[in-house]
Amino acid sequence: MRCTLEGLDCANCAAKIEQALQKVEGLEHVSVNFATKTVDIPERHLEEARQVVARVEPDVFLRVQNEQPPAKEKAMTGKGQRHRLLLAGVLFLIGLLYHEFLHNTPSSWLEYAVLIPAYLLVGWPVVAAAFKKIARGQLFDENFLMTVATFGAIAIHQLTEAVGVMLFYAVGLYFQDKAIRRSRRSITALLDIQPDYANLKAASGVKRLKPEEVAVGEVILVKPGEKVPLDGEVIEGVSTVDTSALTGEAVPRTVRVGETVLAGMINGHGLLTVRVTKPFSESSVARILHLVEKAGERKAPVEQFITVFAHYYTPIVVGIAAAIALLPPLFLPGATFSQWFYRALVLLVISCPCALMISIPLSYFGGIGMASRRGVLVKGANYLDALTQLETVVFDKTGTLTKGIFRVTKVVPKNGYSAEKLLALAAGAEIYSNHPIALSIRAAYGREIPPDEVTEYREIPAHGISAVVGGQNVLTGNDRLMHRENIPHEDCNVEGTAVYLAINGTYAGYIVISDELKDGAAEVIKSLRALGVARIVMLTGDEESVARQVAEELGLDGYYAELLPEDKVARVETMLTNGSVEGPGKLAFVGDGVNDAPVITRADVGVAMGGLGRDAAMEAADVVLMDDSPAKLAEALAIAKRTRSIVRQNICLALGVKIFFILLGSLGIASIWEAVFADVGVTLLAVLNATRGYKQ
Repeated sequence: MRCTLEGLDCANCAAKIEQALQKVEGLEHVSVNFATKTVDIPERHLEEARQVVARVEPDVFLRVQNEQPPAKEKAMTGKGQRHRLLLAGVLFLIGLLYHEFLHNTPSSWLEYAVLIPAYLLVGWPVVAAAFKKIARGQLFDENFLMTVATFGAIAIHQLTEAVGVMLFYAVGLYFQDKAIRRSRRSITALLDIQPDYANLKAASGVKRLKPEEVAVGEVILVKPGEKVPLDGEVIEGVSTVDTSALTGEAVPRTVRVGETVLAGMINGHGLLTVRVTKPFSESSVARILHLVEKAGERKAPVEQFITVFAHYYTPIVVGIAAAIALLPPLFLPGATFSQWFYRALVLLVISCPCALMISIPLSYFGGIGMASRRGVLVKGANYLDALTQLETVVFDKTGTLTKGIFRVTKVVPKNGYSAEKLLALAAGAEIYSNHPIALSIRAAYGREIPPDEVTEYREIPAHGISAVVGGQNVLTGNDRLMHRENIPHEDCNVEGTAVYLAINGTYAGYIVISDELKDGAAEVIKSLRALGVARIVMLTGDEESVARQVAEELGLDGYYAELLPEDKVARVETMLTNGSVEGPGKLAFVGDGVNDAPVITRADVGVAMGGLGRDAAMEAADVVLMDDSPAKLAEALAIAKRTRSIVRQNICLALGVKIFFILLGSLGIASIWEAVFADVGVTLLAVLNATRGYKQ
């Protein structure tokens, strides 16, 4: 079950909670999502997990999302916090004004009388938290570090500096918390597609219920401007629906009686009466929200590295600080303990890795949220990272690069037959077939075919059809059928998909069937190359001539034709093992998510097209393009690269500034004031930079 970590405002604390929970048998794979402050805990382990959280972070409470928070878990209001900061600021200014007059005089107690209350106003929560952690043996914590640093400053009679640093730290945390909350609200807004209610049509009238309370088979009304609350079939009305929240497609589409509408769509101008076909928990919007929320659990390699890095970084810096405080006074002539102790305090303030621990998860989650708004579901930060490393993209053809809608483009009669006669006999022979090619031939003929005119219908696997149409023996199928039946013909290498006909044992001509390229297919190939993809290949079960034509038209680097599903898997495995993807480069396969499920699973990044309403696509793929546009892949790649850039900027910013101030502090150039900026200020800047990931 999904639980919220009430009171969790520290990314380093989130990492500690996660590590502690993973040590519990049965919870080895749990992952704390700091961006949403959530964690999934099996119900049987809930109480044990609560005990672990309480032990690691006493101020954090594990609450089931639908459960009311306990009365004792009341956070301080923003107003109350501001009042404390303002009062402490006034007292600090008073103490600062009279500091020079009172310092090192018999009246210095007045300095303490003003500044100690200011210190306690802003520092007591920090000091109290530090002592709680010390009681549990947890030393390397930002509260502990700030307490030691400011207590040390007070001990060497740097009272104004101790108060000022704690005040600046509290102000920084206040704005940092506001920035994090604003980031979370922005992320939530990106995913604000969940409907609030459903209008249930009942005998007594229309009732407004929660979508979860509506059963399959019941009828709901969707008024103009309302969100469709559940997946269902339109049984009355005509309207346009906005699908942008699900697919990222800005152009509304028209829905009529018999067509499907999905939860999360927004009704346009007309009143729709809809029969519910799925419970809310299985609706499109619920699946999307679930996948996006779960995405935070699949951490990118850089997130995993930062967690490990933080585990060692703070103790190392504390060790360096201790060495700086103790060793120089013992071995350097003229070195004083107070001088080097102060330098050590500077390092203690810098040693918290919060800038990295907070900003990086927010950056990735913001990127995933933005992708979902564009109609792309990325199932984890690891896959978002993998997209930035794509070297090879392999496309399926039918339904991916082409529309999968076949139409007759040419009729070539031979041996005295007319084009109309050829088309009529072909349509008759294909009367019982549901193959897309058969459907296209019957559509091109455009007339009703009396079933009694067609007898002795027989399908010949992998070749075609044999039938008697209007008293004439008709063979229709591929070139292999003509050779199999020993029908002399001269048109063996027709460009495109050709359907050959023989009538009463005589070759009668052929019909060319074409599948149209999708709009924007050529543009997405160019966009992928511009984004750094080195090799673009197509795999298809179609004939070689058809595949060659599509590949040449799109400017692909290669193609493989006449493949079965297992052949596609083998071909991708060959690419992965024989050098098509070198070094850290990744291979992505893009397919329709149903027939291509095996090869989607095998690729480094499996991408499913047209995932909207397709359970198989959502389950098999790592990335789901919610509509049938291949252009979404280029958008996903651009978002991934932008997110990765923001993550790198935050890593460089945080580590660069901290290393710089560690050096300055060690040399005695930087004060605790600068150290607090290096800690809190950089964290705030990194969080603000992370928000750019979902403001594209």
